[in-house]
Amino acid sequence: MPELPEVEALKDFLTAHLAGHELVRVLPVAISVLKTYDPPVAAVEGRRATTVRRYGKFLGIGTDGGPHLVIHLARAGWLQWRDPLPDGPPRPGKGPLALRVALETGAGFDLTEAGTQKRLAVYVVRAPQEIAGVARLGPDPLADDFDEARLAALLAGERRRIKGALRDQSLIAGVGNAYSDEILHAARMSPYKVAASLAPEEVHGLYTALRGTLAGAVERSRGLAAGRLKSEKKSGLRVHGRTGEPCPVCGDTVREVSFSDSSLQYCPTCQTGGRLLADRRMSRLLK
Repeated sequence: MPELPEVEALKDFLTAHLAGHELVRVLPVAISVLKTYDPPVAAVEGRRATTVRRYGKFLGIGTDGGPHLVIHLARAGWLQWRDPLPDGPPRPGKGPLALRVALETGAGFDLTEAGTQKRLAVYVVRAPQEIAGVARLGPDPLADDFDEARLAALLAGERRRIKGALRDQSLIAGVGNAYSDEILHAARMSPYKVAASLAPEEVHGLYTALRGTLAGAVERSRGLAAGRLKSEKKSGLRVHGRTGEPCPVCGDTVREVSFSDSSLQYCPTCQTGGRLLADRRMSRLLK
């Protein structure tokens, strides 16, 4: 799933390649992709893209005097830049193509989604805050005003485990499954630790890991073409998706806990004092 660093990189890429150009055609291909009907998708056609902004894991394209085109790539969505776009209209079907945006230059981008769970979402709205998922977003962890005291205040009273708290978009915007694993590994913290139980020094370590991990991932992705962002993310991960491999810090074996729809990875030596976490596939601990 694209998270804050990848969406930030896509924002920078589209700012360089899209801003100032006319959106000639916005063509939904998959029935499920468009989540709004008023304004209609045609309301952005013929307008120039003026801004590209990130809202947590949402990507918003503003147009001159008109609506915003807002994208959430969900778990298996992606943006593919094409210059030029293929000739002829795309054919609806069972392929991954969900939506195509064409510019006056002949270039544009496709939104694609792998798998059968179609969750990729596109909205045409007068303001991004009209989207419930945007309106409920918590603070951005890379914002200038997101300091250690603010993180401590967010976690105070949180009886959930820290892994689940970090993934809650209404608490902190932009962190998903992969980077929450990476942040907790960098902080040397168990994913099962109760958020409200963190001592001040643990909050300090978590804050440092949160900002450092995300900023580092953003920096590694900066300037990359959209098509290279997935491989860059994977290559930069130290524990997430690396079950059975040696921890790059201590050499212990990276372990996994599986749930009904996701999994987490951690290093026992670095994070749990050598203790293995119970792997209950149907656990609800992180929901």
